[in-house]
Amino acid sequence: MSYVFVNDSSQTNVPLLQACIDGDLNYSKRLLESGFDPNIRDSRGRTGLHLAAARGNVDICQLLHKFGADLLATDYQGNTALHLCGHVDTIQFLVSNGLKIDICNHQGATPLVLAKRRGVNKDVIRLLESLEEQEVKGFNRGAHSKLETMQTAESESAMESHSLLNPNLQQGEGVFSSFRTTWQEFVEDLGFWRVLLLIIVIALLSLGIAYYVSGVLPFVENQPELVH
Repeated sequence: MSYVFVNDSSQTNVPLLQACIDGDLNYSKRLLESGFDPNIRDSRGRTGLHLAAARGNVDICQLLHKFGADLLATDYQGNTALHLCGHVDTIQFLVSNGLKIDICNHQGATPLVLAKRRGVNKDVIRLLESLEEQEVKGFNRGAHSKLETMQTAESESAMESHSLLNPNLQQGEGVFSSFRTTWQEFVEDLGFWRVLLLIIVIALLSLGIAYYVSGVLPFVENQPELVH
């Protein structure tokens, strides 16, 4: 069903707009090639794209787009070409080229709302409903991703602030990391068993020195005291 009224053809004396209403592709092309403005409007603020979309003239919509027609143009009621359209192929063309399916006019109506009011065929209604559902899902995914990004940024900012407030902690972590790296390199160079043997020898030497100095064996209880 068209949104262009029967007497619209008598309301305009602009050749390009009349050609869009009539669906005259060849004449529209000649006019555009001769320099006609693809965004010229009628008395209601509708462009040729509005009029062609309302008639379902998808070929003329494509031609206007090729010559620089503004797909986002709205009439004086805030309607885009999609608001006036009731044809599957034209809707698919407009949406595929970036026209938002959920955009509202000045009365808050979306293309789907107007299509239901005009009583367009069920295929168009199902298409518009499907496109709106996809738009909502895409918005939710985008909002979720944005929220995750914000949370990550806040977490990193908190960690950075914590480091700035605790410079000693950050310095301690750096020293520990450096010591661990040095120790790993030492073990790799000397070999694990050699390092273990070295630790045992050092431990035995420490026990010997302790006994020599104190006369008491470490870790052994009830030892008789030495009489000097």
